[in-house]
Amino acid sequence: MGAAGVNALTMPGLQVGIAGRPLFGEERSGDMAVSLPVPGGALVGAVDGLGHGDAAAAASAAALEALSKHPEADLGSLFARCDAALVGTRGAVMTLVSFDFGAGTITWFGVGNVEARLVRADAAARADAPMLLGGVVGQSMPSVRASNQRLRRGDMLMLATDGVGPEFSRGRHHGSVDRIASRILVDHGRIEDDALVVVARYLGSTISSEA
Repeated sequence: MGAAGVNALTMPGLQVGIAGRPLFGEERSGDMAVSLPVPGGALVGAVDGLGHGDAAAAASAAALEALSKHPEADLGSLFARCDAALVGTRGAVMTLVSFDFGAGTITWFGVGNVEARLVRADAAARADAPMLLGGVVGQSMPSVRASNQRLRRGDMLMLATDGVGPEFSRGRHHGSVDRIASRILVDHGRIEDDALVVVARYLGSTISSEA
């Protein structure tokens, strides 16, 4: 799915809102969202093709095509598929999050500077973030070091490319996921780059906080 405009998607266990725009003067954005259902879960993420314009969009589109073929695969395999698919392109940075609705968990990891936060439904709980390692998918991939987090009903995953300011997850977030994504884009989007926000609200049953 491309980044332009605002989109919302509901699948069993998850609501996903997407808001994005290209750099002013460009027709295509190099920032693209991933939102794919898989058996018992979903794959959600954001891909940022290096630079902007058609070449950046082509790199991100190649990654999305690779991910769409086997979205149920583990993150190590998914990053490897994208790395191979992006050879010869500008490359991209990306963060992927795999939801397991039965276990009530996510597995996540990122290459580059696509930021992610797991904002808890409990306002007193701190937000969690995945490990992000330097590199470029398609050029200089690091070893994937995915980690896990448990979920509770109402927890929200937020992803933002570097066209969005680092304070994007701060504050209280109410309303539908598409409205939250749109509001973050308006409040924190930077005019000098493509920008993309992905918000996913977990709808599953309450999970114990014990490991």
